[in-house]
Amino acid sequence: MFSTKNGEVNMRMLTGIAAAAALMGAVSVANAATAQGKITAINASKDSITLNNGSTFTAPRSAKLSNLKVGEKVTVAYNMRAGANEAVKITPAPGSNADLGG
Repeated sequence: MFSTKNGEVNMRMLTGIAAAAALMGAVSVANAATAQGKITAINASKDSITLNNGSTFTAPRSAKLSNLKVGEKVTVAYNMRAGANEAVKITPAPGSNADLGG
């Protein structure tokens, strides 16, 4: 599928696929809703955080929940999927010093 007549990978095709995947990720963040608040609970076993408005968000795999603290102000970009809030990105809110990593 991704090979030339000689069995070598076609770099143009792989580059195109990588670009398309990156664009889809950018579009996902651009279309996401946002919420801002203080963290009231962190559930590492479920990779989720709960904000002071009662909303719970499943964190993206790149988020380092161990760097978060209850009481920390964050902004969450999220999409609603199957009735759940799936965070696309979690960033420190203005005035916060959280380091959420990748």
